Amino acid sequence: MTLERPNPDQHPGLTRLADPRLLRGLAYVGGRWTAADTAADLAVTDPATGALVARVARLGLPETDRAIAAATAAFPAWRSRLPQDRGQILRRWAALMTEAREDLALLMVLEQGKPLDEARGEIDYGAAFLDWFAEEGRRMAAETLPSHLPDAETIVRREALGPVGLVTPWNFPAAMLTRKAGAALAAGCTVVAHPSAETPLSALALAELAERAGMPPGVFNVVTGDAAEIVGRMCADPRLRALSFTGSTSIGRLITAQAAPTMKRLVMELGGHAPLIVFADADLDRAVDIAMQAKFATSGQDCLAANRIFVERPLHDRFVAAFARRIAALKVGSGLEPGVEIGPLMHDRALAKVVAQVADATARGARIVTGGVAHPAGPLFYTPTLLADVPEGAALMAEETFGPVAAVLPFDTEAEVIARANATEYGLVAYVVTRDGARQLRLARALEFGMVAVNRVKITGAPIPFGGWKQSGLGREGARQGLEAFTELKYLCIDTAA
Repeated sequence: MTLERPNPDQHPGLTRLADPRLLRGLAYVGGRWTAADTAADLAVTDPATGALVARVARLGLPETDRAIAAATAAFPAWRSRLPQDRGQILRRWAALMTEAREDLALLMVLEQGKPLDEARGEIDYGAAFLDWFAEEGRRMAAETLPSHLPDAETIVRREALGPVGLVTPWNFPAAMLTRKAGAALAAGCTVVAHPSAETPLSALALAELAERAGMPPGVFNVVTGDAAEIVGRMCADPRLRALSFTGSTSIGRLITAQAAPTMKRLVMELGGHAPLIVFADADLDRAVDIAMQAKFATSGQDCLAANRIFVERPLHDRFVAAFARRIAALKVGSGLEPGVEIGPLMHDRALAKVVAQVADATARGARIVTGGVAHPAGPLFYTPTLLADVPEGAALMAEETFGPVAAVLPFDTEAEVIARANATEYGLVAYVVTRDGARQLRLARALEFGMVAVNRVKITGAPIPFGGWKQSGLGREGARQGLEAFTELKYLCIDTAA
């Protein structure tokens, strides 16, 4: 039987929770904490130790249908509320997130494994989306057009799409939910959210805070369980008018096919395979700092991670030596340990992919500069690794690594490196390091990526349209465009003749 509040004695880290009510074992449907009809559950384990953290309700098709029905019933009243009223609830929700920052970060570390400081940063980042969309919802204005017809007034307005589905990943279990839900709720949509089965605790804690913030029943629902069953039903149900997904490109393609019969609006943030291009005029220390941030955040388990690091040949050897020293000094361990910078990988599949990519690269002639082996901290830990002389045919040059492995390659000309950077089906983000202003502009234009970071890593946030080109996604999240994704245009033509 699934408990509404899992036993804190299951994991010693849970004794640090200041507010045990944030640890939820039931899903949230129609304003009620809901067990699975079959009393089935999911085991949530700590990737650092393998210890059980909690058991969470494993919902199925009947409960998914009830969540969609609840969102559908709640939609007319939520859509009709003044945008500033919806915004007040979102702001209260953001404030409660900020107040519960330590507890939310702790839960994230226990279920996802990232270092505690990174988890705190994600909570701040996630709350900022709720705050920002609370205000942006008030600016969803109608537009009066010069009429092309006599005796007519023409108006274009945006209206909420309807109930929407949100599917969130395990690597950013809080921020991806608030980035999607903040936009949808501010636009006047109601939400059925499905978090990753591996990291449901963050979403359920946010549902608890949403309830405290005054979210009406049925407006925000969290359905926990197995993705194939739940997301399949979300795709097939015509009552959900949009579906926003963050995850792999392969799953994104599957969802696109499953959602096609209902003609849903799709917003997809999919895979990335980011190049980081360092020119010889760059400051070496700054370039290495940028590479460390771009590669090793979230232990490399980030769609924004720099997978392919191209360094102009005159700087290449010095860069590799300096980069290797910094990588070798990274502290690896449980995210709850002070000073830890690299946590565990999420699961066995992630570890196996990293091991396979390193083996493939070295078999093709790549050189291990540092790392390249399992780490003794635990079965899901991998030593931060630097590979040099990686051939273009290696698997990690074509696929996301999603782990703490950096690959460095030399290049000789600007035209060459642009062509190599663009030679991928992905197009999420690219990084450029150079002090040449004209080159910065040339690269920004030439790189086929939705976002380009020049001489820095941190570029995302609530006001910017996050998203990629090619196989990296559809649409944008954040910014005005993120809110508009959950709206439809309505054209009004009003006769004004006497």
